[in-house]
Amino acid sequence: MTKKIIFFMMAALLLAGGCGTNEPDNILLEEPAQEFLDRAPDLPEEDQEQSEGQESRTIYVQVSGSVAEPGVYELAEGSRIFQAVELAGGVLEDADPGRINQAEVVQDGQMIYIPAYGEEGPSPGGVQQEDGRINLNTATEAELMTLPGIGASRAGSILGFREANGGFSQVEDLMKVEGIKDGVFSKIKDSVKVD
Repeated sequence: MTKKIIFFMMAALLLAGGCGTNEPDNILLEEPAQEFLDRAPDLPEEDQEQSEGQESRTIYVQVSGSVAEPGVYELAEGSRIFQAVELAGGVLEDADPGRINQAEVVQDGQMIYIPAYGEEGPSPGGVQQEDGRINLNTATEAELMTLPGIGASRAGSILGFREANGGFSQVEDLMKVEGIKDGVFSKIKDSVKVD
């Protein structure tokens, strides 16, 4: 008897499911599908934004020699020497552009030297191969500001200390500069030098 009751109850449930309206089932299926379709076009844009963010790394190079405005310039990673030279105001009339590979990709911390006619450049192609460290006794304010934790105020303090004391005798002298304590010094000590 019990088996018959269970059988009839299951049959009744199946019939009720088959005879009822299909609207709730359609709604349950359509809403998530529509929600997915609404979101789908956004996914490629997000991926594009992420890839753009990864490609926009900033590097710094120093341009000197026969250029209108020597100094340290900010460029996107993968930039070429000619772009750095353009930021420096272009070459002067006495520059010898035939000795420079302006299509070369620049590297972070690189010094680009533009020689004049008749002048012997520091290395072939006009690019100085240096260790990338900034000399505390010759650096400009812009060069100092490329160091981590050094803004305009601290760069000015470094220049002021240099002028007042006739220069730095060792890198550790930086901790005598106002606003530079152990934390900041530890971040920049390997990026600076004293000649």
